[in-house]
Amino acid sequence: MMRPSSISLRRPARQILFSSASTIRAAAPVPTAATHRSLSTSTSTGSGCTCANGSRRPQVKQTQKLQQQQQQRQHRNAYHSYDHPSSSAAFTPVEESILSAAYQHVPSHGFTPSALAAGARDAGYLDISPTILPEGAFALIRYHLVKQREELAARVSELFGGEGHVGARPGLSEWEIRGRVEAVTWERLSANAQVIGRWQEALAIMAQPSYVPLSLKELALLSDEILFLAGDSSVDPSWYTKRASLSTIYAAAELFMTNDHSPEFMDTRAFLNRRLREVNEVGGVFRNLREWVGFTATAGVNVLRSKGVKI
Repeated sequence: MMRPSSISLRRPARQILFSSASTIRAAAPVPTAATHRSLSTSTSTGSGCTCANGSRRPQVKQTQKLQQQQQQRQHRNAYHSYDHPSSSAAFTPVEESILSAAYQHVPSHGFTPSALAAGARDAGYLDISPTILPEGAFALIRYHLVKQREELAARVSELFGGEGHVGARPGLSEWEIRGRVEAVTWERLSANAQVIGRWQEALAIMAQPSYVPLSLKELALLSDEILFLAGDSSVDPSWYTKRASLSTIYAAAELFMTNDHSPEFMDTRAFLNRRLREVNEVGGVFRNLREWVGFTATAGVNVLRSKGVKI
């Protein structure tokens, strides 16, 4: 009697497995849109957010509405241009109402969740409403930064005698631009006076690793805004060095101001003037050095050409 080979037994077994799997797939119901809807409905209704009488709690509905608005804000276009300004605001209407009301509580509560909760109550929302702000207390700090930066143009227009146009002005001399940079920077620093007693704790929150990128981004936007409003129209590499230097000086002056107890922060303004003057002097040295290097390189090329070198 011949013994069946292992290969001949393996093939029928494989065919049985495949046919069984096909049968199971054919018998299983195909998921449809209605199935997904019913699953999501059963999940939401079974989430434990209903009262004893079966009605949903109003604060849950309000929170879901706030979350939808938050998601819409995250998909906005962040592109910004002076010629083509963005139509979207930095905050949604609900966020704006909560943060603007909470901002009034900063002098007494600081940049804290307590101020956010008080602002939500003042704006007519429940205490749970600030949970829609994923940044927490940092959202209130960012509101201060954005608000003061956006209002700077109007204040600078009044500062310079109600000029109809503030911004890049090619006709200004370098000396005039330096004076205007100092004036605009001080105007922005002065806006911190109303929250200066709470600004050290704000700086501590901004220094947290999760908030450092947003803090640096806002600082860069402020430096660009100050130089633009001051009339700077540079298009060479100094465009970057000016903004980097001003960002460093502003951050140092802001920190200095938190410990300044002089009348009207006169010591802070003197500190700001010294730092700006030092940067201008160093910048002048580098400009002279750059001119010298350019002249030397050109002279060297001419000498080599006179020797017959093809350059």
